[in-house]
Amino acid sequence: MAARSRGLLGSRHLLFSILVHTAWQVGSGQVHYSVLEEAKHGTFVGRIAQDLGLEVGELVSRLFRMVSKGRRDYLEVNVQNGILFVNSRIDREELCSRSPVCSIHLEVIVDKPLQVFHVEVEIKDINDNPPVFSLRQKNLFISESSPLDSRFSLEGALDADIGENALLTYNLNPNEYFTLDVKKKEEQMNSLKLVLKKVLDREEIAEHHLLLTATDGGKPELTGTMQLLITVLDVNDNTPEFERTVYKVKLFENVPNETLVMKMNASDLDEGLNGEIIYSFTSDVSPNVQNKFHIDQVNGEIKIKGNIDFEETKLFEFQVEATDKGSPRMVGHCTVLVEILDMNDNSPEVAVTSLSLPVREDAPQGTVVALISVSDRDSGANGQVTCSLSPPGPFTLVSTFRNYYSLILEGQVDRETVLVYELVVTARDGGMPVLWATASVTVDIGDVNDNSPAFEKPVYTVFVRENNPPGCHIFTVSASDSDSQENALVSYSLIERRVGERLLSSYVSVHSESGKLYALQPLDHEELELLQFQVSARDSGFPPLSNNVSLQVFILDENDNPPVVLPPHAGVSPVTELVSQSVTAGYVVAKIRAVDADSGYNAWLSYELLSKVGIGSSPFRVGLYTGEISTTRVLEEFDGPKHTLLVLVKDHGNPVLSATATIVVSLVASGQILKTSSSDHAKAKEGVSKESQLVDINIYLIIAICSVSSLLVLSLLFYAAIRCSEPLESLYCSKKSIAMCSSDLGNLPYSQQQRPKICSGEGAAKNDLMAFSPNFPPFLEDRGQQQEMVPEVGKELPLFPNLTIMFADLLTKG
Repeated sequence: MAARSRGLLGSRHLLFSILVHTAWQVGSGQVHYSVLEEAKHGTFVGRIAQDLGLEVGELVSRLFRMVSKGRRDYLEVNVQNGILFVNSRIDREELCSRSPVCSIHLEVIVDKPLQVFHVEVEIKDINDNPPVFSLRQKNLFISESSPLDSRFSLEGALDADIGENALLTYNLNPNEYFTLDVKKKEEQMNSLKLVLKKVLDREEIAEHHLLLTATDGGKPELTGTMQLLITVLDVNDNTPEFERTVYKVKLFENVPNETLVMKMNASDLDEGLNGEIIYSFTSDVSPNVQNKFHIDQVNGEIKIKGNIDFEETKLFEFQVEATDKGSPRMVGHCTVLVEILDMNDNSPEVAVTSLSLPVREDAPQGTVVALISVSDRDSGANGQVTCSLSPPGPFTLVSTFRNYYSLILEGQVDRETVLVYELVVTARDGGMPVLWATASVTVDIGDVNDNSPAFEKPVYTVFVRENNPPGCHIFTVSASDSDSQENALVSYSLIERRVGERLLSSYVSVHSESGKLYALQPLDHEELELLQFQVSARDSGFPPLSNNVSLQVFILDENDNPPVVLPPHAGVSPVTELVSQSVTAGYVVAKIRAVDADSGYNAWLSYELLSKVGIGSSPFRVGLYTGEISTTRVLEEFDGPKHTLLVLVKDHGNPVLSATATIVVSLVASGQILKTSSSDHAKAKEGVSKESQLVDINIYLIIAICSVSSLLVLSLLFYAAIRCSEPLESLYCSKKSIAMCSSDLGNLPYSQQQRPKICSGEGAAKNDLMAFSPNFPPFLEDRGQQQEMVPEVGKELPLFPNLTIMFADLLTKG
């Protein structure tokens, strides 16, 4: 025994020290290794990183990991050198029972990019389990009348190993009464019989003690023993015999209780009690058999009494014995094989073992999103599982290895269209009826900065009143970005440009986060009516995206500019207008011209003649919108020689702003108008007041003498003047008079940018006898400069050249 133990230890040491064959199995991306069971911790299995084509230095950075579904961590990988080694004790019999092939399937997963490999490690059997008998001692009762070559069934030993390690040979210790007969049966198991080779004599030897030894075929050999206690019986010398030594039956799983499995039939040649048979299981039958079956002692019917599950036990093997009632009792044996047939009673199982989430919008086609494994405990078609994916979309399932599937992106995804995909993986088996199971997979879509900020409108129109306080909020721009997080974080900025001679940023600013626009200074409608610019919205993605929007800021006018009276009536000193006492009603004495830098109603001007207190009704009036001062009636002597008129010019704004112009109307005799005008003209040239007064007196004297002596001539002169003379404007305009453009209602509004237009037109004919008016100098406004047009003496009365020369001589001599 010591030598055998040393040989056993030496063999194990030799087996453990030899590395088992490692080979690639081409197809399905699988690597195959093999290792002996019971290998020590750290035993080398294979260079898995090298065999899978992975760089050892990238194992940690690529998150190398290994998954063994439903198994303990028997194997482990050293990520420093990529070697697969034994991590914990592997017991093949515990792992795979008596299955001829025992493998551990591993999933090797690496990220960046995600790759999945399948590794199969075959567990090789070693002879580590000795043969074991179900009983340490077997009691046999053999009649002394048993003939030679009588055979007595024995229960063989079981070896948990497989192959040669489980190939058993039996040996009986040397004796002169019994030998062993070992035969191979159809089920590749040994039929063990104890053969009587010498007639028994109870009186000589009542009990026989034998040792049955079972030896397996492993190296080193392992053995198991069972004590045989043979009691020699007397009298009853015929044993019951079954019709067959082996009964075979096929039975579907999940059959109800009390279902008949089979009916046993045995016969005994003896008579009486020695021929009456009782059926029963042998004493060494397993508890599992006793829990699943029961046998009727009288009729030998075997029925179901527990749940029969194919996935638990596929084959039941047990012995039934028929015992007579003789004394001593004789027992016959038979073997029963109950094969369990599979039914589709197990739904598939679906497990998501790895996820690579979220999936970016720009992920390429073929990206592996998840690894899905399916299994079914049934066998055959009942255990063949197919998977499908719903709902249809940009994802698909691809079978990678056996019952493993990869969830792969095959189309484009857009987070702004679908934020999350709720997928359902359905696994269906091939049984009838079909059973299925589902698993939900939630795939989040990762955002990519692929959307620019968007404004609701391409152009915004904003109205702002002028004279706003500095820093006031005038408008808010808002852009939306359909991306998420920093890709949707929008900031605003002005697109700088020049507005005239100044930068845009000196007028307005925009808050980078809120998009609020502020006026940095008071805006002036008269300076700037429309401010056009662009605001840019930019997200915080990488690379950032932007979009622009145009704004039109109209500056609304306020009544902040009073009317301005234009020359010659502008200024503090009043302007004197000479009017003949003989003018009729409606005669235009003068015309007040004014402008307003505002616009609209704020620049719509009206004229009003202010009356003085204590004076009766004035013989003059002013046009409400024309500014023309005209007579309301024929002037009388009691009206007095001089009238001071105060004209109020006001706009229609709120509040109303106004200006005044003062005009002095002097009444003179009709013959004195021309001389007075010439005297005023000379006074303007010479600038000496005393000389002007003397000239006026001489003119009056000359006119008086001429009037007395030449009454007829003067009558003709007045008649001709009344019929042929033109109005005041026509006397100063050469064919085309210079005048302010006005509508039918009067002066139109003018802004500071739009200067009052000066246009010309033919003056209407007047019936007044006015040769010219020195107090109405036409002017032309050109770029803010006023040019006064002064008529030349000698051209005022072209219809009467001789009379004009005479008046000129009188003015010179006087």
